[in-house]
Amino acid sequence: MISIYQLKPRFQRLVSPLLHSLVASGVTPNQVTLAALFLSLVYGTAIAWSPYQATMLWCMPLLLLLRMALNALDGMLANATRQKTKLGAMLNELADQLSDACLYLPFATLPSVSPMLAVLVLFAGLLAEFAGVLALSIGAPRGFEGPMGKSDRAFCFGLLALLIAAGVSAVWLNALLMTMLLLSLWTVVNRIRRALRFSVLPTP
Repeated sequence: MISIYQLKPRFQRLVSPLLHSLVASGVTPNQVTLAALFLSLVYGTAIAWSPYQATMLWCMPLLLLLRMALNALDGMLANATRQKTKLGAMLNELADQLSDACLYLPFATLPSVSPMLAVLVLFAGLLAEFAGVLALSIGAPRGFEGPMGKSDRAFCFGLLALLIAAGVSAVWLNALLMTMLLLSLWTVVNRIRRALRFSVLPTP
């Protein structure tokens, strides 16, 4: 299934110069993970409460790109410094979902956006990531299938932010949200089906 996630190797090569700086500075992978979460919390709060919402929305794609860079760098840093830990893996998953909630839930407060649709899209996205992680419990690899994975959601919410800032009609905004919802549910199904195909259950 086509997903922006398939571009991850190229994106990692693009941000690799930053990796050397982080290693030289002694930054840990968990610090990068927490920095991405903190950034998401601050920016999401600013969107919900700032009187300069339009400016924040115009800059949203850049913020999401920065968050994606940090998300790529924490794993790369863990591999480069041999600091991969169970705590780090759990923190990475939890921080990703919390960051999504911090950044995307404020969209439910914006004019022209259906609050119910925005919340449902967030819930479906979290469900898709849960389905991906759940694969590990039955012996399958962590699922990253699309068509609406983490990177795809970031792209769509970045686009949504630009459309809202540009004053696009509510009909189109909510149509985009509905499309995201349907694709997220499709992603849940894809991840469950793949996990069942590749799982290796222990014999009783």
